[in-house]
Amino acid sequence: MNLLLLGLTLGTSGKLVLGLAVLRAHMHIVHEHKIDGVVLQAMTRERYVTLLGLALILVGYILEVMFYSSATDFLTCVGPECVAAVNAVFNN
Repeated sequence: MNLLLLGLTLGTSGKLVLGLAVLRAHMHIVHEHKIDGVVLQAMTRERYVTLLGLALILVGYILEVMFYSSATDFLTCVGPECVAAVNAVFNN
């Protein structure tokens, strides 16, 4: 798996997780028809899922930027070659 595919996958996964967390929160509020301790507890749990989604979006973005900033190194790398290319970017 090359760096571009990994970045796009993580970014898309983060967006999906974030969207699902928001949908679940809204569905829970609609189902309860009021905000009480149960709803607040569910929203607190979903805050962590939302943070995970945001982290995946950020990591995906960083990987995509790294790919496009030095695309020649990352166009054909697979596995250990990508690791070596990433190390070269960070060590320069």
